Amino acid sequence: MEAPTASVASPPVESRRPRPLATLPKAHLHLHFTGSMRHSTLVELAGKYGVHLPDALVEDWPPRLRATDERGWFRFQRLYDIARSVLQSPDDLRRLLRETAEDEAAEGSGWLEIQVDPSGYAARFGGLTPTVELVLAAAREAEQATGVGIGVIIAANRTRHPLDAKTLARLATRYVDQGVVGFGLSNDERRGRAYDFDGAFRIARRAGLLSVPHGGELLGATSIRECLETLEADRIGHGVRAVEDSRLLSRIVDRGVTLEVCPASNVSLGVASTPSDVPLRTLYEAGASLALGADDPLLFGSRLARQYELAREVHDFTDAELADLARHSIQASAAPTPLRTRLLTQVDTWLATPPE
Repeated sequence: MEAPTASVASPPVESRRPRPLATLPKAHLHLHFTGSMRHSTLVELAGKYGVHLPDALVEDWPPRLRATDERGWFRFQRLYDIARSVLQSPDDLRRLLRETAEDEAAEGSGWLEIQVDPSGYAARFGGLTPTVELVLAAAREAEQATGVGIGVIIAANRTRHPLDAKTLARLATRYVDQGVVGFGLSNDERRGRAYDFDGAFRIARRAGLLSVPHGGELLGATSIRECLETLEADRIGHGVRAVEDSRLLSRIVDRGVTLEVCPASNVSLGVASTPSDVPLRTLYEAGASLALGADDPLLFGSRLARQYELAREVHDFTDAELADLARHSIQASAAPTPLRTRLLTQVDTWLATPPE
């Protein structure tokens, strides 16, 4: 009788750590100027200039927000305005952009498009034109210091008159070859219809600027459709409520319009109840081009890499799908062709390198 063979235990399979998302090359296309500030810088500058910060920006930071009603949006805007008030000298603006670029570099961003409404800073820095020129000069300095490419988006405010937006659009066109890459529209969708700003966007588009209005954050399909049809959007800030209209979503996909999805922001402002309620997977599987963004890290408490982490942890995006999101962001950007090509190659390298 043959002796039974002893069973040989299989060696334990070592679990591999996921690829680090901070090293995934990407572009950041949805970031607001003051909202990009480091919290530590806010506190330091407030102390320097004697600006009183409410508890929501100090001990209770990041603040608890909900902007789906007008009172909540007013509170959000008030906190943003208080934060902006600590930027009182040209050196403060230079510092903000340098530190923002440093943070972007640490999180894998090779290209940043930062959005600014110069109207909010003009009174302190000598007018609209000097403010834009100061921001552009600071962006060039930050590029040189960090290696992160930076484009500037001039944004109009929905709560101001459309004629103000035309003024900003004409100003933006003067700097097409000096770092301004797009024209945007932000603030509360409920207080300004996109079609009211058609004239300003026509001026910007004729000059070759990207059309990048916000839409589909606080309002639904109608707001997105106006951005798509009337403003001829190349990208739409947020746009998550496109899932409420399948025909509209199909049109977005067919036109190759990119949605700048900001998961942490959507939850913080009450657009989605939880991270799992952000329709990231639905939009992706519908074939939409998606560029993840942090929106306002100063108020929402997380930067770009965290948005990719949420896609992985909450929406079960594989590394191949995360690489696809990074490609979307790069391809939808205004980055120069050589930089875009280099970043796309680096994404392929990141994905081809086995996790440790």
